[in-house]
Amino acid sequence: MRRGPGVAAVATVAAVAASGGTAAAAFAAIAASLLAATLSGCAKEETGVFPGYAEGEYVRLTAPIAGTLTKVNVRRGDTVAANAPAFVLEQASEIAARQEAEFRIERAKAQLADLQKGKRPDELAAARAQLAQANAALTQANADFARDQKLVADKFISPQRLDATRSAMQQARARVEELQAQLRVAQTGARADEIVAAQKEVSAAQAAFAQAGWKVDQKTQSTPVAGDVTDVLYREGEFVPAGSPVVTLLPPGNIKARFFVPETRLGTIKLGQPVTIQCDGCGAPINGTISFIAREAEYTAPIIYSKENRATLVFMIEAKPDPAAATRLHPGQPLELRFADSAAGGAKK
Repeated sequence: MRRGPGVAAVATVAAVAASGGTAAAAFAAIAASLLAATLSGCAKEETGVFPGYAEGEYVRLTAPIAGTLTKVNVRRGDTVAANAPAFVLEQASEIAARQEAEFRIERAKAQLADLQKGKRPDELAAARAQLAQANAALTQANADFARDQKLVADKFISPQRLDATRSAMQQARARVEELQAQLRVAQTGARADEIVAAQKEVSAAQAAFAQAGWKVDQKTQSTPVAGDVTDVLYREGEFVPAGSPVVTLLPPGNIKARFFVPETRLGTIKLGQPVTIQCDGCGAPINGTISFIAREAEYTAPIIYSKENRATLVFMIEAKPDPAAATRLHPGQPLELRFADSAAGGAKK
């Protein structure tokens, strides 16, 4: 079993004390042991092996509308496919609102149709009958006027009687024109502006129905991607606030390896560069590529930059493993990463 530098130092002190050495000799032995451990770590780093750990970017399934959890279709530890049922919230009020919106669409369409088709058949028949009566009265008025004109010319009646007949004829003609206009209005339906307003009412009702349907759909959630169910945060019967995660997923494509490299190696690393990832019990190495290089250093010593302390600066690097093999990694798992060129160089040696 490999021992850390602290364990080795304690063992060295014990050995010196057992041999009867002085305290100074013991501390000298400790320094030598720690130096050897440090040099050993540096030697491992120089071979292109960097320690790291697996990291996961979780997908949290939520519903934008609050409600009581009525059904959970997954359990922690399940592996689910994309678009698989995840959970259902109570939706009685949303279904009722959708049905109400559907009825409003039907009412708005009926009102629009009523405006477009004009008066009822019986009303149109009554208007035509009134127009026929007016035409008959106009015919009679025209005949009376023609007869009175002849009688006035023969001086059988006074001109005043002709004026009265002429006025009656003009009134009958105006009445016919009035009834003709009313019949045209009755046949054409409502005004254009009223029809446009009714059409807008139909569109508004349809939009309200779509919104109500969306709310019903949001009460039933499915998995957006395939992955492992890492946690179920609510139980059936509990109230879930709007936007609160209910199920947590970890897709294989969201697993990554995170490690740190010294400042002296940063210039040799590029995005897309191939790496190999190893872990205890993972079997064959996992291929990956560099997906992220930090812009800023971490764990910087609190002193001014100098040639001596530049080597203590480290930069975080992230690598995406092959999706087919990513399921062999678990968040928090210790890893060892090698650059592909370093691994090939080691194999040649």
